[in-house]
Amino acid sequence: MFNHDGSSVYIVYYCFSQGEDMKKMTELEKHYNKFNEDKRLTRRHGQVEYITSMKYIHDYLKDMNEPKILDVGAGTGRYSVALADEGYDVTAVELVRYNLGILKSKKSTVKAMQGNAMNLKKLGDESFDLTMIFGPMYHLYSHENKLKVMNEAKRVTKKGGIILVAYLMNEYSILTYCFKQDHIKECIENSKLTSDYHCISDEKDLYEYVRIEDIDKLKEDSGLERLKIISADGPAEYMRSVLNSMDEETFERFVEYHLATCERPELLGACAHTVDILRKS
Repeated sequence: MFNHDGSSVYIVYYCFSQGEDMKKMTELEKHYNKFNEDKRLTRRHGQVEYITSMKYIHDYLKDMNEPKILDVGAGTGRYSVALADEGYDVTAVELVRYNLGILKSKKSTVKAMQGNAMNLKKLGDESFDLTMIFGPMYHLYSHENKLKVMNEAKRVTKKGGIILVAYLMNEYSILTYCFKQDHIKECIENSKLTSDYHCISDEKDLYEYVRIEDIDKLKEDSGLERLKIISADGPAEYMRSVLNSMDEETFERFVEYHLATCERPELLGACAHTVDILRKS
């Protein structure tokens, strides 16, 4: 219902089915051909998400011996290239050809390939110490397909390895798209909301929004152990103009505040991006 970069997107055809995914990616590819993820993550609100995610990634990497990293849904490589530049062994899987082309053009040591998050057939069992899923869950609408992604990540991750999964949160969409942008009547008339205001997304919507209970169910059904669940960006998406007007010292203080509070459960549900940090037992 509400686009990742803050603009309205309502009717977009998208299908992620195995075997036919490349034929039906036209609208998603058009979207990502215009959407600049690198630029988003370098703006103030995006920096909060990036700094937070990298902080937790490094927290787990520091205890690993020569870790191998997998970035599933790598986009243009904002995370994978940065980690490769730090000397890590990084493999990236990206579905959209345009994004993959940009990633490869960066001339990093990332081993980049095209692939589907629900079927990582090119990758062997228990090959990676840390697996990131920072995009695929945004574009899958059924619990079953999301669980396929979780199970594939589990399969290719070593025992004791870490899996980080990012989600877009329901209340962010409701507060911004429905109320701030005044689409609430339209959404109700089009049956895009449940009676308790849970977004209803389908193949005609580009983004999927979840609540903590949806994330909990995926964690439980995948048999993974939760270490932490964090708010990757806290209130940053709501405060874009405020963050942009801050001087550097004040912005640094805001990031410090966010890192001190991003694990607080009362802040999780209303942020834009949540990251579930899991371990394969």
